[in-house]
Amino acid sequence: MTGAMKATLIAIAVVMIGMALSFIWFVATWDKEAEQPIGFDLKPTHHMTEDRTA
Repeated sequence: MTGAMKATLIAIAVVMIGMALSFIWFVATWDKEAEQPIGFDLKPTHHMTEDRTA
């Protein structure tokens, strides 16, 4: 294995470890209450803008 090949493998390993640590940090510091939920409410009452029960 040449020096250039070792340097390339080390660089790839550093990038992969950095990505894994970045993801772990992202999940560990996630604040659920600070974010708007992502999703769809498909109930028919979702689109009503006025009270029609009366």
